[in-house]
Amino acid sequence: MRFSLNEHIRSVHPPPIGEVKGWSEQRSDDTPPFIDLCQAVPDYSPPPDMIAHIREMALDPMTCRYTPDEGLLEVRESVCRRYQRRYFAKMRHEQVCLTCGASAAFWLAILTLCHAGDEVILQLPCYFDHPMALGSLGIKPVYAPFKEKEKGLPNPSVISKLITPRTRAILLVSPSNPSGSVIPPELLRELYFLAQRHRIALIIDETYSDFIEEIPHDLFTLEDWHSTLIQIMSFGKSYALTGYRAGLLAADPELIKQALKIQDTMTVCQPRITQLALQYGLDRLDSWVESNRRMMSLRHDLFVEEFTLPGNRFRLAASGSFFAWVKHPFAGKSGREVAKYLAIEAGILTLPGEVFGPGLGEYLRLAFGNIQEKTIPEAVHRFRQFA
Repeated sequence: MRFSLNEHIRSVHPPPIGEVKGWSEQRSDDTPPFIDLCQAVPDYSPPPDMIAHIREMALDPMTCRYTPDEGLLEVRESVCRRYQRRYFAKMRHEQVCLTCGASAAFWLAILTLCHAGDEVILQLPCYFDHPMALGSLGIKPVYAPFKEKEKGLPNPSVISKLITPRTRAILLVSPSNPSGSVIPPELLRELYFLAQRHRIALIIDETYSDFIEEIPHDLFTLEDWHSTLIQIMSFGKSYALTGYRAGLLAADPELIKQALKIQDTMTVCQPRITQLALQYGLDRLDSWVESNRRMMSLRHDLFVEEFTLPGNRFRLAASGSFFAWVKHPFAGKSGREVAKYLAIEAGILTLPGEVFGPGLGEYLRLAFGNIQEKTIPEAVHRFRQFA
């Protein structure tokens, strides 16, 4: 190339899932099939009635057209009704913007809040896309350290000491990707008021919140929740619509008004077909979502039961929802080295800990979206034999 590239982008590591799946090409043909604990994608399909609805909507020429940048009013009203059922939320449609996945919602929030040189506090281990995006924009990620005994839960006193005049937000993921840990509602409330006192945003990515039984938190019941809270959400996992990019940004109407300037230059709007599929799920599929939550919980519990039996040198550090955060037994080896060996030698795909933040090379992330109950004993057996 005769032109230069953005140096911020050059400093960001490449997407890790593509790297991990590329290791499969280095395996011999006589090895057993892969067990995919790498990508957090549900292995089940949307229910037949939703698929039939999507097929019918696809035949309507109007489905080919743009919608308003923030999404169709009737879909955003369905969001508000779902949030009232799930969170007892005091939410209005003007506090909702539909986005192309949670990733786009995150970009909208960060670009609207931050300048290059600003700081965002992240709790380790953190979802790898977040520091990748911040680094690409020249925004400094400030990491709250991971404490294994605390399952990676944020500590308000620790986070308070990390706040500087350049801090624009505290960024949390609950349930955590990668650890699966769920931040208790009372702790989220404490962090909300910490952020409010410092006049910064509390951003919570709740992509996996439909896979926990309890109400995630009560922040949406506060009259002025939008003065401090920004929620990032994806319904791609909830309704098995990952390819449809069904994301959501919930925030103050003024932030959304400004964020739409960015949305209009990026994607314009969430695709209309996605919005129509999402509305169907929001209005009709609560019980279907709950049945999948129970199924995923069973997978998690069975895996943990097998994995923690005596004799396994891999150690469970935290788990819950879609994920397990595992410490590998190989001193001096990075998570990337161990994950690569696991892929090539044992046929198990995992993600290395260091992609989830600095100093985490002793860990691996396991995701349960693609492993069925019948495969769990074999997966754990491979871990034990490999160690």
